[in-house]
Amino acid sequence: MSVGFVGLGNMGQGMADNLLEKGAELTVFTRTPSKIEAMIDRGAAGATSVADLTRKVDVVLVCLPDVKTSRDLLLGEDGVFATCRPGQVVVDHSTVDIATSRACAESAEAKGAHFLDAPISGGPGGAADGTLSIMVGGNVDAFETAHEFFNKMGANVKLMGASGAGTAMKLINQLLVGVHTVAAAEAFALANSAGVDIQTAADLLAVSWGGSTMVDRSAPITAAREFPDSAAPVRNLDKDLGIIKSLATNEGLSLEMSLKSQEMFQHMMSQGKNDYDISGVLEVIEERSR
Repeated sequence: MSVGFVGLGNMGQGMADNLLEKGAELTVFTRTPSKIEAMIDRGAAGATSVADLTRKVDVVLVCLPDVKTSRDLLLGEDGVFATCRPGQVVVDHSTVDIATSRACAESAEAKGAHFLDAPISGGPGGAADGTLSIMVGGNVDAFETAHEFFNKMGANVKLMGASGAGTAMKLINQLLVGVHTVAAAEAFALANSAGVDIQTAADLLAVSWGGSTMVDRSAPITAAREFPDSAAPVRNLDKDLGIIKSLATNEGLSLEMSLKSQEMFQHMMSQGKNDYDISGVLEVIEERSR
């Protein structure tokens, strides 16, 4: 079975690398020709467009940076669903809103194809290592068809429910990433104020109730204040929290901690810290402290 991959960015490159290295019959397309050429040199096939890729493969995987790009490449006039054929499986690994995932599912159904919303978690490191968490929404048959490729890219693959359930699960994850990152930053601000070494505090927290993945991740970055030019930049989390903010408004949900976290990352964006590491929210706390 052949697979196509669209989008060789921070996450997509590592995912495509794992597909190729683990024996998949892979075709790739991205907007940067040199990246396609590099993959061809390693044994992948290249496509000249999204439509060209879709015609060539059995399963189409896309991993794109934002909702607009996902909608353009999946739902646009020359996009995946304009070209797909009955029985084909289309998978979106991007983080989008639930409405976009459901629109994709409807477009796939109209063509007799299948759609899976399958966002990912684990960052560029997980993408490179093939240890991503992949949370999937869609029907069981399509999931089983795509599962062999998911297993080449991820260590934790789970069907969450019907179309939209994978996207909903990713937004739940990102809500917690945002809130926990801010909470960890507040804890480290307190540690700095009290003269407690951040890494020593994180080591103790790892065996205490106050520990979390984001404490473990943020501690060494915060201790070294290595915030600029991160592989986990503020702009990505700000985008995801913006989706959550809109969802909260539309659903009438009171997500006060999420919205406060979003405001703090939005403040960083306004300061031009788009590519700062998310743990750099510590600087917002310091700025607002006496």
